[in-house]
Amino acid sequence: MSAHESPLAYRLITGPDDRVFCERVSEALAEGYVLHGGPAVTFDGTSVVAAQAVILPAAVAVSDAAVATAVDDLDAELEFDGEGIA
Repeated sequence: MSAHESPLAYRLITGPDDRVFCERVSEALAEGYVLHGGPAVTFDGTSVVAAQAVILPAAVAVSDAAVATAVDDLDAELEFDGEGIA
């Protein structure tokens, strides 16, 4: 990644289930990413292919805060007069 690019909030790391794949996941963890769910593996007919999602906690927190604010704004606009159809 170049100096002017910001890190992605979400990454899906894939590749053969080998040391290089584990090193790529480890590098992401060292960069501040955290695991998001467990790994997935499949067999492509020749070898085992692994996938691991990672997320940046700060980016997710900002996103969660934006969603919470949007929901609060929606709730504030709703008026309920106590009557409804049951």
